[in-house]
Amino acid sequence: MAQETFDAPAAVSRALEANQAALKAFAGQFRSSKPAFFLTCARGSSDHAAAYFKYLSEIILGLPCCSLGPSVVSVYGANLDLRDTILITVSQSGRSPDILSCQEEAKRAGMPTVALTNDEASPLAAQADLCLPLKAGPELSVAATKTFICSVALLAAMVAVSAGDRRLHDAVTRLPDALAQALHCRWEAVEDTLATARSLYVLGRGPTLAMAREAALKLKEICRLHAEAYSAAEVMHGPMELVQTGFPVVVFASGDAAAATTRASVDALRQAEAKVLTPPYQPTSHPLLDPISIIQSFYVSAERVSRRLGFNPDAPRLLNKVTETR
Repeated sequence: MAQETFDAPAAVSRALEANQAALKAFAGQFRSSKPAFFLTCARGSSDHAAAYFKYLSEIILGLPCCSLGPSVVSVYGANLDLRDTILITVSQSGRSPDILSCQEEAKRAGMPTVALTNDEASPLAAQADLCLPLKAGPELSVAATKTFICSVALLAAMVAVSAGDRRLHDAVTRLPDALAQALHCRWEAVEDTLATARSLYVLGRGPTLAMAREAALKLKEICRLHAEAYSAAEVMHGPMELVQTGFPVVVFASGDAAAATTRASVDALRQAEAKVLTPPYQPTSHPLLDPISIIQSFYVSAERVSRRLGFNPDAPRLLNKVTETR
């Protein structure tokens, strides 16, 4: 996991270079089909990547993005009334039957399908109208790191080319350099807290909420910690009642438009005597890309915490690298 996390900046550089033609093709498909919304289908870390895309699509393009529950097709056999959309599937392996069934349903309905996968020989890649390979190289650790970072980088690039947003496009191009610097952000206070924690919240808002969900999943996977992710706004409702003195709350706070409201939530949590931690991060050249830098730093830290707790982050006891759900 540590090696693959450190490989991520170079992997992103490869992915962006290799997908220049595919990104142009996606932009052309977007402009010609003029979708009313996007539809995504993914599971696990890949679904968190899709959630990041949702926020960028809605913020930059003004286009709603909906997540399709794979079981609606694979288990319940629904024939979906799909129109005026593009289906985007995200899957490291490209082999999960439920994700494949959703892509097949979209193709049956005549909708364009776009797949992001690390396996260019997979059924998902072969059957999609357009495939953007992650180019991450072999990922052997059960916990996905570089494939997730490549996924969100390519999804950000897809939004940039669709919007014709030069600032975002240039920032994505420079992202590998920022991620290389993010590898060296130290989160000692976070690590010390997690090493003795039994339960915690991870908070974000907007695009950082997707990263908070990814972080909470990783803490379960490799540290066996009960971590729950919430919006910095949503935590003020029911979840706030669980906060007691010293309760750990890790806040992913970037410098985007949600910064002020996130600070207000942090203040309220501190008044409730939570132990609030806002780890440092390496800024990118666009605030909506900063969440990618945050998760890059988090992966490095989480791997150290896992080993500090006496676990092997490369081989969780009950998990497999490829999970084929139906």
